[in-house]
Amino acid sequence: MVGSAIIRALATQDQTQLVIRTHAALDLTNQAAVQAFFQKEKPTQVYLAAAKVGGIHANNTYPADFIYQNLMVQANVIDAAFKNGVQKLLFLGSSCIYPKLAPQPMAEGALLTGPLEPTNEPYAIAKIAGIKLCESYNRQYGVSHGIDYRSVMPTNLYGPGDNYHPENSHVIPALIRRFHEAKVANAPTVTIWGSGTPRREFLYVDDMAAASIHVMNLPQATYAQHTSPMQSHINVGFGEDITIKELALAVGKTVGFSGNIDFDTSKPDGSPRKLMDSARLNALGWQAQVGLEAGLAAAYKDFQAASLRA
Repeated sequence: MVGSAIIRALATQDQTQLVIRTHAALDLTNQAAVQAFFQKEKPTQVYLAAAKVGGIHANNTYPADFIYQNLMVQANVIDAAFKNGVQKLLFLGSSCIYPKLAPQPMAEGALLTGPLEPTNEPYAIAKIAGIKLCESYNRQYGVSHGIDYRSVMPTNLYGPGDNYHPENSHVIPALIRRFHEAKVANAPTVTIWGSGTPRREFLYVDDMAAASIHVMNLPQATYAQHTSPMQSHINVGFGEDITIKELALAVGKTVGFSGNIDFDTSKPDGSPRKLMDSARLNALGWQAQVGLEAGLAAAYKDFQAASLRA
């Protein structure tokens, strides 16, 4: 989803030649294949958006897959980029890198200050490792090789190209599918995992793409002025959060579901609140543009189009 949005944004820029591969064409967990790709294509910039992702159920069910595959993807791509002369790279992480009970809103300085949320700890550990890979390559080779590897930490993303799998998707695509199927079946009730009280922040994926390109293109001196060598990541958020109950009501309204909404409190809630402090990015000249109502409408349109293609 994020990679596709970045491609859409980059494709509008003059003098930009895109080098892309699908997962089927290039397995990023295969070190030899990744090295061969970089040796052949010799890109000058890399946006590392590839990852194995999922919601609470997927993270809880496949923890080994999440930590192993993400570690391998990140290590292979970042090392191959360095060995093949890539000087600019942007790594996309996740808000789950912050402690479960981090002060809200979560500032970049909260990293590594407390225990992580247990349900997605393996994924979070992998993303933290990605940040530290970028920082470590910068510290060791920044001066000698002129590399500048940066990291951005998006809040919860949604929009065109999302994964609408009934079990392994994130909350917004999962709710879109659930409410749509309930509407089609004239079901009286939709049941949502958890209590509905946790608060979450959501960012439209095209906003994330715009933020990624903005951060990638910042002058090195400007980026360095707002970061430090061992705390170089930048948060990317919308700036507001809502409860899961409020989100469910908004998705139900977007889809046109008129039944009842129940909450299964036997299921996990995850972190009580996850709101990003995006003051650093805002100070660097970027602000989110797409509100939740418009974003949900576009996401539901995308889901309907995907269902027709299937």
